[in-house]
Amino acid sequence: MFYLAQDSMCEMLTNLDLIPLVAIIGGLLVVIIAIVFGTISGIVKTRAREETKREIAAYVAEGSIDADKAIAMLNSGGGKCDIKKSVS
Repeated sequence: MFYLAQDSMCEMLTNLDLIPLVAIIGGLLVVIIAIVFGTISGIVKTRAREETKREIAAYVAEGSIDADKAIAMLNSGGGKCDIKKSVS
């Protein structure tokens, strides 16, 4: 009886076409990995951008560079800086 169940199970597995199933699961796995790494990449870029802003703000606070130069440095990175020059 056990051999009969094993034989019918083997027949079922050989009758199934596993290639489409493996392709779908593999494709979904690739998509999930791409989404995760894309999210991690975005987080790392945002952290680096914010760290740069903090460092430049610290240089302005200690007087090493002036505010105009700092704004120019932040704007030169491609994105617009949200720091506005204060009127004094």
